[in-house]
Amino acid sequence: MYIISKCLLGHNCKYNGGNNKNENVIEFCNKHKYIAVCPESLGNLPCPRPPAEITEGCVIDKNGRDVTQSFADGAKAAMNICIKVSEELGERLEGAILKANSPSCGHGKVYDGTFSGVLTDGNGIFARLLKENGIDIITEKEKIKW
Repeated sequence: MYIISKCLLGHNCKYNGGNNKNENVIEFCNKHKYIAVCPESLGNLPCPRPPAEITEGCVIDKNGRDVTQSFADGAKAAMNICIKVSEELGERLEGAILKANSPSCGHGKVYDGTFSGVLTDGNGIFARLLKENGIDIITEKEKIKW
C-alpha cells in the first residue's frame, strides 16, 4: 500500500485552492492500493491560504506567520491515518509519492523561505516523519520505481 499526496490526485487542497493533478500518479494508483492524505488539510490549515516555506527549521507563511505547529499536527494526523488504514487492511506501507518541494511533502528539495522560487536541500515536515518511520519516498517529478 502506498501513501499519495491528495493534491496529486486532483483534490483541491493546494495552498491556492487548486491541485497538482498528475496523470502518471493517477495511473499508478489505478494499479496499486493507496491512501491519499493532505497533511496541511489535516493540520486544519484553510484552503486557500498564504503560501508557506521552511526557513531555519520553521514553516513560515508569506505573511510572516509561524505555522510550524499546524504542519506538524497535520503530519502526525496523516501518519496516524496511514498506519491505521494499513493495519486494518493488513497491508504494509511500501512507499509514498509526495508533492515535490512542498513544506509538508517535499523530499530532497524544499523552497528556502525567501518566497523567490529558490530551492534548498531538505524535506518537508510530513516527508521527514515518513523517513523516520522507514517509508521510502519519491516525488511526482521522479520516475515511479515500484
